[in-house]
Amino acid sequence: MIRIVIAPDKFKGSVTAVEAADAIALGVRDALPDAVIETCPVADGGEGTLDVLAAAGARVVNLTVRGPLDAQVEATYAVLDGTAYIESARACGIEFVTPSAEVALRAHTYGVGELLAHALEGGAERLVLTVGGTASTDGGAGMLQALGAQLVDDAGEQLGLGGGALARIAKADLTAVTAKLGGVPVVVATDVTNPLLGERGAAAVFGPQKGAGPAELATLESALTSWVDILRAAGTPDVSGVTGAGAGGGIAGGAIAGLGATVASGFDLIVGLTGVEAALDRADVVITGEGSLDTQSLDGKAPAGISKRAAARGIPLLAIAGRIQLTEAQLAGLGVVGSRALIDHAPSLAHAQTHAAEMLREQAAELMRAWAEG
Repeated sequence: MIRIVIAPDKFKGSVTAVEAADAIALGVRDALPDAVIETCPVADGGEGTLDVLAAAGARVVNLTVRGPLDAQVEATYAVLDGTAYIESARACGIEFVTPSAEVALRAHTYGVGELLAHALEGGAERLVLTVGGTASTDGGAGMLQALGAQLVDDAGEQLGLGGGALARIAKADLTAVTAKLGGVPVVVATDVTNPLLGERGAAAVFGPQKGAGPAELATLESALTSWVDILRAAGTPDVSGVTGAGAGGGIAGGAIAGLGATVASGFDLIVGLTGVEAALDRADVVITGEGSLDTQSLDGKAPAGISKRAAARGIPLLAIAGRIQLTEAQLAGLGVVGSRALIDHAPSLAHAQTHAAEMLREQAAELMRAWAEG
């Protein structure tokens, strides 16, 4: 009897990792009714991580926080075995804004700090902060302000929120932040390797996605440079060149400096909670996937993580994605022996996104039939 493990990430804008796994399982069942199927939806620490944690048994906490442009938003975080998992995008995700030059300068991470504060007040023994998909480029300043940081300009006035405001920072006092944290360890979960500053930094690489043009990018780069200098003057480590500090518009850098956070692979952190390791030990074949299987998938994303674990066990890997932008050689390098892209079987991208669950079932069935026959 064949054992199949289904371990996809989310299909962004269409279905969660949990929904994708369920749809693929239905397709596998259509093709191989007698197969033993284990669904293990996964995440890499970006958007959708909380959905995977909830499926793994985490308790979800709901509250209202300040969104990236001050309007209140409904946000959540998850608690599992004493650890609170805070997904930054739940408070300041790019989906809350329409990218523009103004948004790029104004968006902030204050709501993320409110989530962290709530988790601390609830007795969290450890904090894991995931940082993908934010609308902000404020270096985590808003997050630290929500936790009590005093950030002032040359006139001694409290600094406003947003990456643009950091250009006026003159002094930072993080005493209240340290007291509120109370020694609780913080981990930043990310597989992004971008530093905070420079041509691969938070502003240069991610700023355009948030609406920043050349002028805004220059302002944000200068502001983040000042932020690093002021943080260092306040007694924190220099995070300007730290790998991964640029993740989430620099919120990772703010957490490393202001919260004493360590950085860990988002995928490695989350996958250990999903049961996928044990499931792979029993598997004959594994199916993974995500919305877009492209060059970014090769660098720390969930499919690459599943690929590595499947290869170590000699298990064949199948892949389903909304679209596939990897060459045959690149797919082979991941160990993929069969793949399907939804867009190749849909009249339009909009159709593939709207009918993702239905198409995942159909294409999973076709993929399994082809693999079984081959």
